[in-house]
Amino acid sequence: MAYPGGLWTKLLALQVYGANTGVGKTVASTILLKHFMQKGIHKPQWKDNVDSEWRVNYIKPVSTGKLDDADERYVGKYARCRTSTLVQYDDPLSPHVAAVNAKRIVYNDVILSQLTRKLSEQPRSLAQNTWGVTLVETAGGVMSPGPSGTPQADIFRPLRLPVILVGDHRLGGIASTISAFESLTIRGYDVDAVIIFEANKNLGNFAYLEQQFARFEIKTFELPWIPDLENCTPEEEGKLMKAYYEGVSKDLKVGRIAQHLLSKRQGRVANIKTLADRTKKAIWHPFTQHQTSTEDVLVFDSAYKDFFQVKHTPATKGFGKSEVQTPILGPMFDGSASWWTQGLGHGNPMLSLNAAYAAGRYGHVMFAGATHKPALELAERLMKQLENPRMKKVFYTDDGSTAVEVGLKMALRAACKRYGWEGSTEPVGVIGLKGSYHGDTIGAMDASEPSVYNKNVDWYRGRGYWFDYPQVKLRKGTWIVEPPADMADQAKQEFENLNDVFNFKARGKASHYEEYITKTLDTLVKEQGRKFGALIMEPVILGAGGMIFVDPLFQQTLVKVIRNYDFGPTPKTADEHAWTGLPVVFDEVFTGLYRLGRASAASFLQIFPDISIHAKLLTGGILPLSATLASQSIFEAFLGDSKAEALLHGHSYTAHPIGCHVAITSLKMMRANSQKPHWKHYQDRWTPRNGDAQPIQVVERDERENSAATDPLAPPPVWSMWTKKTVDYLSHLPQVDHVVALGSVLAIALRDAEGSGYTSNAAAGLRDKLLATGNMGFGIHSRVLGNVIYLMAGINSRPATLEAVERALKKNL
Repeated sequence: MAYPGGLWTKLLALQVYGANTGVGKTVASTILLKHFMQKGIHKPQWKDNVDSEWRVNYIKPVSTGKLDDADERYVGKYARCRTSTLVQYDDPLSPHVAAVNAKRIVYNDVILSQLTRKLSEQPRSLAQNTWGVTLVETAGGVMSPGPSGTPQADIFRPLRLPVILVGDHRLGGIASTISAFESLTIRGYDVDAVIIFEANKNLGNFAYLEQQFARFEIKTFELPWIPDLENCTPEEEGKLMKAYYEGVSKDLKVGRIAQHLLSKRQGRVANIKTLADRTKKAIWHPFTQHQTSTEDVLVFDSAYKDFFQVKHTPATKGFGKSEVQTPILGPMFDGSASWWTQGLGHGNPMLSLNAAYAAGRYGHVMFAGATHKPALELAERLMKQLENPRMKKVFYTDDGSTAVEVGLKMALRAACKRYGWEGSTEPVGVIGLKGSYHGDTIGAMDASEPSVYNKNVDWYRGRGYWFDYPQVKLRKGTWIVEPPADMADQAKQEFENLNDVFNFKARGKASHYEEYITKTLDTLVKEQGRKFGALIMEPVILGAGGMIFVDPLFQQTLVKVIRNYDFGPTPKTADEHAWTGLPVVFDEVFTGLYRLGRASAASFLQIFPDISIHAKLLTGGILPLSATLASQSIFEAFLGDSKAEALLHGHSYTAHPIGCHVAITSLKMMRANSQKPHWKHYQDRWTPRNGDAQPIQVVERDERENSAATDPLAPPPVWSMWTKKTVDYLSHLPQVDHVVALGSVLAIALRDAEGSGYTSNAAAGLRDKLLATGNMGFGIHSRVLGNVIYLMAGINSRPATLEAVERALKKNL
């Protein structure tokens, strides 16, 4: 579900949280609401209109206990404003217990949907000179569970309403108030004000909390103590409280609170409205030609799960039908997975909490000649989870591009040392694939053919040879393997379903690929005398090159030929996993860690690399961290008597413990999520039925690969998180050349009469259309690679969300 971001043109909506039960949340809410009910008491800060009035609302999302004692009735009685309760349970217990007792568990999205509808109704009902104030009061403390058992701070986080935190005035209240604040802060809430009731001055709660929260530039306010109602009759209590609210609501202290809340809202709106213009003055954006760019700067206020909360602009039209109804913020599906980093969802509280823990425990510590628990445990977990028996060592860097450079250093040194080459004085290149790209640092750029990304970089040299290859495409409902021009003598192959493309046993021997690769190597190595130190490629899909789906049988064959080719004398070794031919480097920065549905994309090729590179999803998208994994034989290439023979590479934040600790959490969560029901649902939709295809069988592997204890009896099925029906439909559209779908990735190549490639504008129009929300209630943010538009899901993405995105795709295409 998508939610509007808690900021409307004519509505001040605030959420009231308590540091604990019994701290006076309802009393504080009543005081503020009654204050705003007084005519002429305040002029709305965002409109200069003397005759304006307030429309005041109170919402209790979840309430427990008898209806006669409900907070909604109490507030209505004394504040005289509109009130409502969304979910009511009779038992005066924690909501998760009351829900079980009532046999009526109301789930989070239901509560959020009802709350969003209530909040959105108010701006639509306001007259021209009327503005709204709504307080949303939670039940219990910040982390008290809702009906589903989810803490309320997590239930209401998608709306991210500004918070009034009612502190605890009692003994021990300092600790509970600060703990509540920290729980909200970790989840990305803005605490606009802290309110605490006057109590025993000897406890010093207010004075201490005022000082503590001032460090965070948060104001703390004190309210007059609630009258003593002990031994009062209901009539006496009513009179006392009526007099209390009448007096306190007009108190200057309450006026200052109200003005502060209005001022905070005004500041937030002003900041959001000016961010784009200020950005144009100060920021140099990546991948942008600033002289000709006409794109609006998209302003993000926050992000949660699959969605951004973005400032409404003409490009994102559809958040509301008029200026009065329009939310200032609206939801937008993160269709690029934030440059491929997102898998576990934005604002994930588990990742945030673990990052805070590691920051508090370590900060950062240097790593040369040292160790710490997160770095070691992450290395051990990575090697186990990737199930590559060759991997014995892990080297940490900061991002995918630098991890590639480390992998290239490893491979080139190992090859040069074995074959007696001097790479510093004679040219030693790499073997790769056309259209591949391995990063923006200068060394990684040299491992790719000339392209729009690198050929204008003045130090670029392009050191290598790049094979052309057959591509996998879905065209008009049929999966095809289309040979390149270099293989013009090969016929196009057709397959009934995607699983058949990966059924290497059924496809038979790839002798035509072997002959093509061997002949090319003979020309390069034997005839031209060229030297190569590595094979580097992205397994299965080339990301930045345009979401190109390479025939996996070709990639498997390329690795086998490279490993068996005679590049020079190879010493005998007892290590069955030692590299042969050339070191094989798999760049899984994009394709790895469940992006394509598996822990390692290498499993699709049923072959193991000697060096494996991972980043992007490694930390769940909240911190930069990368890992280059290597075999023992690669590691031993750097052993020697002098330090100069070592791998002299590193940076200040190598193996930073915050990133490593978060990555451990991320890997655990990714593995657990891949086994949840929604993933099985995705897989079942792509499983061939009724004899559609023969069961997939394991290909015959060479002796070295067959020795791995981790080899399954049969490879798992190949599937996509995007529905088979929609993918097939898109492939039939006349403006679509072909479609690619695997795991979380969906790529659509549009026809362009002027040619395909990164400089094509064929997909730009579709990208701009998807930004508008239409009838979905949210927009779709996507990136284009020339004539290719692609979308990515997260590991936690739910079918209903993706199906809504699919409907938008079909409508706009």
